[in-house]
Amino acid sequence: MTDYTKLIDAETWAFIERTSSYYPPDTIDYTIAQQREIYDRMCREFFAGYPAGVSAETTAIAASGRDVAIRIYRMAGQSSEAVVLYFHGGGFILGGLDSHDDVCAELCGRTGYEVVSVDYRLAPEHRHPAAFDDAMAAFEWAIDKYRQPIVLAGDSAGGNIAAAVSHATRGHKRYPAGQLLVYPGLGGDRTRGSYVRHVEAPMLTIRDLDFYKDIRTGGEDRIGDITLSPLADADFANLPPTVIITAECDPLSSDGEAYGERIVAAGGKAFWFEEPGLVHGYLRARHSVGRARASFTRIVGAAAALGQGEWVW
Repeated sequence: MTDYTKLIDAETWAFIERTSSYYPPDTIDYTIAQQREIYDRMCREFFAGYPAGVSAETTAIAASGRDVAIRIYRMAGQSSEAVVLYFHGGGFILGGLDSHDDVCAELCGRTGYEVVSVDYRLAPEHRHPAAFDDAMAAFEWAIDKYRQPIVLAGDSAGGNIAAAVSHATRGHKRYPAGQLLVYPGLGGDRTRGSYVRHVEAPMLTIRDLDFYKDIRTGGEDRIGDITLSPLADADFANLPPTVIITAECDPLSSDGEAYGERIVAAGGKAFWFEEPGLVHGYLRARHSVGRARASFTRIVGAAAALGQGEWVW
């Protein structure tokens, strides 16, 4: 049994307790509508505002007869040298343009890059591969609109989607300049590593992961589907330069480690860093927890370097 009192510091415990006051650990037992209401309220409570000079425009792109909402963040008076295409977390059933609004605004403000947040369709109303299809449509739109390098980024479920797009676009005439994955779930081996060490981790448990997986697919067996589980791919060559940042106290951490190792083994560039003592969802703690603040600075630096085509790891 992992002793989290020795791994997690007081600041992070305060963040966990604050989160639980808005989003109880048993929230997956509620209806989907109730879960979304609880999650959206929690995100509003943690909203940190926009940095000075950052503005946002909400619009939509056409994709095979449907509209995909996006929000574009820009820094006033500054030309963007790269574009970050961002996919939000939320277990594939929660979140949207508002849930990660301030994160995207800060990513824009601190890199100077345009950031495009994608409001992909959610399960259970829209099962897999709906979210992936929307992400692909957003990437196709981005490469048509922008001449600058495009960095794929996402946290948690969004990290899964970003990686799936990277795998699907390797043969594209304009493939991503890089990918930045923050505590992503990539479909790793649940019999080993962090899945065993952190089965009952604060903020995310194996029971939570099982719920999100089943509801995303409707319980359908999709073993080997790379668009669902990027780690199921047999070929990790020719993927874009990849930075993966995970949390130590998170069952998903080993996914990031395994993903980075496979890219390197295939001759690619990948850097995996596990943030000591942090938990899943710590992006919301970037203003209140020192470790999370330092990690967000690391994330910003990675986005900036990938957008410039620099490999500094």
